Amino acid sequence: MTLHSTILAAENTIETGNPILNIAIFVIFIVATMTIVVRATRQTSQKGSDFYTGGASFSGWQNGLAIAGDYLSAAAFLGVTGAIALYGYDGFLYSVGFLIALLVALVLVAEPLRNTGKFTMADVLSFRLKQRPVRTAAAMSTLMISLFYLIAQMAGAGGLVALLLGISGKAAQAGVVAIVGVLMIIYVLVGGMKGTTYVQMIKAVLLVGGSIIIALLTFWFIKGGFNAVLETAIANHPKGEAIVNPGLKYGKNELTKLDFISLGAALVFGTAGLPHVLMRFYTVPTAREARRSVTWTIGIVALFFLLTVVMGYGAAALVGPEQIQAAPGGVNSAVLLLSSRVGGTIFMACISAIAFATILAVVAGLAITASASVAHDLYNSVLRDGQATEEEQVRVSRITVVVIGVLAIVLGIGAMGQNIAFLVALAFGIAASANLPTILYSLYWKKFNTTGALFSIYGGLLTSIVLIIFSPAVSGAETAMIPSMDFAWFPLTNPSIVAIPAGFLLGIIGTLVGKPDNYDELAAEMEVRSLTGVGVEKAVQH
Repeated sequence: MTLHSTILAAENTIETGNPILNIAIFVIFIVATMTIVVRATRQTSQKGSDFYTGGASFSGWQNGLAIAGDYLSAAAFLGVTGAIALYGYDGFLYSVGFLIALLVALVLVAEPLRNTGKFTMADVLSFRLKQRPVRTAAAMSTLMISLFYLIAQMAGAGGLVALLLGISGKAAQAGVVAIVGVLMIIYVLVGGMKGTTYVQMIKAVLLVGGSIIIALLTFWFIKGGFNAVLETAIANHPKGEAIVNPGLKYGKNELTKLDFISLGAALVFGTAGLPHVLMRFYTVPTAREARRSVTWTIGIVALFFLLTVVMGYGAAALVGPEQIQAAPGGVNSAVLLLSSRVGGTIFMACISAIAFATILAVVAGLAITASASVAHDLYNSVLRDGQATEEEQVRVSRITVVVIGVLAIVLGIGAMGQNIAFLVALAFGIAASANLPTILYSLYWKKFNTTGALFSIYGGLLTSIVLIIFSPAVSGAETAMIPSMDFAWFPLTNPSIVAIPAGFLLGIIGTLVGKPDNYDELAAEMEVRSLTGVGVEKAVQH
């Protein structure tokens, strides 16, 4: 019997394991990480700096691990692997885009952002502009991006646990999403940034380590190295050699090719505008450590995304696209089914616990970023004119975590069944359209003013969201969030090819039509601080 026929014969023997065993391993992991969070709480005061940034007490390599833990979300582990298993080369675009995006963030924003800001992205955007309108706009943008990202993670959680427990009903999956939301709220309320950072560090080690083991077991199972994996994947995939060539998903016509370019733009430019990634630059004491953080992150993330290629094609070879799509988790179940195939049910339960931890760590990071923006930017700087105590800010932040958690649960239930890598790409597109133009103009364009900032943030944000709402991602397609309705008039599923240029253009238009802010001294100080780090501790209010 050939390897090809052996694999085909084994396709129907892949099991999701014992639900009781799966739940037990989940509970063990949750208890272990919650213990770490509680212990971190003992070292966390009620100061805003401790709750938001862990007191800026982490070293470069520690923060690099944590950024990797924050960045390598369920979209990376479950969604990207599934996309490669189903679409081959076109799915690999996600891996390339996510990795290159970190280089963009390192070159353009990592060091200047750390030198200029204190707690949030709005600290940088409002440094030499009018505080209230810019902070309000930045907070709105942060909340929208965080919500889109949270929706993806929640949807992934529903599919993951549905697969492990053999749940196919939407009501039961919705219950799983609700449980993840509650756990996220507890993690953040109890541990703040310090506890969340430790969980992200542990999760990064486990995620990369688990991926290495899956890749090695795949090579062991399919003798002959990566070429043998590709050959077997081609033999088992209905599209054959199309999975190693571009165009399987995005090459059907000129429109899908444009969608491909739009997706690539979102992935490459989105990271430099993601609030929860940018906020991690403030958890280190110096700009030098911020640079080291991103260097460590790039190394870890590069290794991981190389492994996604092996895992994706390995899933196509050993599981098959039909069984992946038929599983309760759909496309997001590929790596879990592969782990069951090569390592058995106990190994799959362990990998699933890592995937669950991935979701928890990322949603905790997103929640604390959004809550910090509400408390620090809206409540303190806008509503209280900078007079709120740190204890008040932390209290508002905790209330915000609960509200965001409830919203994420409701929206996550609506997004169940979607490819989470695709959903995250939408969040990247919004970040690249609304935040990136404003960040770059604030750091590098002396004439940039408050009107330009408001035009670029609100303009990029509204353009992205409107185009997403009226795109095939929401209605008018079988894979849409609302397949039974059709109100789509924008033909692309990702808006970035239109929204990113719109954000940059609106920033220029706003600057030209708006009045100068006349904060020349602050502009000069910002330039010096962003380039040298001198005066980082000085707080500026105007």
